[in-house]
Amino acid sequence: MDALSITEKNGANYILYELAGAITTYTSAELQEKAFEQIKRTNLVFDLSDVEEIDSVGVGLVMATFNDAEDAGRKLYLMNPSPAVRQAIEDTGFYNIFHFIHSVTEMI
Repeated sequence: MDALSITEKNGANYILYELAGAITTYTSAELQEKAFEQIKRTNLVFDLSDVEEIDSVGVGLVMATFNDAEDAGRKLYLMNPSPAVRQAIEDTGFYNIFHFIHSVTEMI
C-alpha cells in the first residue's frame, strides 16, 4: 500500500498542502478531513507535483473539494499537477473547470 505525505503551510489567504505519494482509496482519508474542514475558512492550494498516483477516489476528493470551495465562496487551486494527476483529471472531462497555477503568487 502506497502512502500520502501531506505538508501544510499557511499563507496570507490560503493554506498550501504539499502532497507526495499516492492519493487513493487507501490514503485519502487524512487529506479529505483536512481539506473539507479548511475550505470553509480559506482558499486551498494542492501542490500535486510529487503525486505519483491518483485513483478515482482521489479525483473525486479533488472534485468534491472544488465544489465545496465554490459553495463557500472560496477557491481550490491545483499547483503543478504531475503527469499522472493531469491525465486523471483530463479523463474526467472536467479539466477546464479547475484553477491551475504554477506558483502561489498566481492566486487571484
